[in-house]
Amino acid sequence: MIDLIDRLPAMADTDLTTLASNAERLALSGTPKQRTAADAALPAIRAEVTARKEKLAALAPTRAPRRSKKAAAVVDAPQ
Repeated sequence: MIDLIDRLPAMADTDLTTLASNAERLALSGTPKQRTAADAALPAIRAEVTARKEKLAALAPTRAPRRSKKAAAVVDAPQ
């Protein structure tokens, strides 16, 4: 279990999302062994998901809105 928790920061967002949903499901309807493992891993998984959301939210205001090349050419064209 420790190995899994150590690997969370390096996981892709999609893999982390899948892991979180599987852990939630197993915590509710898995075998006793699966429930124990899921309950042990869920706090670390949730913390990683939360940290990524906070990091993304902090970056969002600093990003300029994207413009397509076509729109940029029209806006930036000499008058």
